[in-house]
Amino acid sequence: MGMRILESQKDFEMVLKEAGCKLVVIDFSATWCSPCQKIKPEFHKLTEKYKDVIFCETDVDDAQEIAESCGIKCMPTFQFYKNGALLSEFSGANLSKLEEKIQEYC
Repeated sequence: MGMRILESQKDFEMVLKEAGCKLVVIDFSATWCSPCQKIKPEFHKLTEKYKDVIFCETDVDDAQEIAESCGIKCMPTFQFYKNGALLSEFSGANLSKLEEKIQEYC
């Protein structure tokens, strides 16, 4: 499916609704955030490895409404959703933790 870009609260709500029981992983990042830029290519590679997972990214500066409604305080923050509900989240550019969480919830 590739990477979905969330630009509005409507995009965010729609992707959660469409996902149903599939896992949704959202990367909250910013262009000025060095750790965000470092993990971004690795996050994109995960779309090939986990084809049943819906991967999304949102720039907190472009989509402040989503960042605020999701309680994002620092970047990068990764949130994991299933059936429209937040399962967990963590902050930091930690690829191994990211994969652990994906495997846990798949």
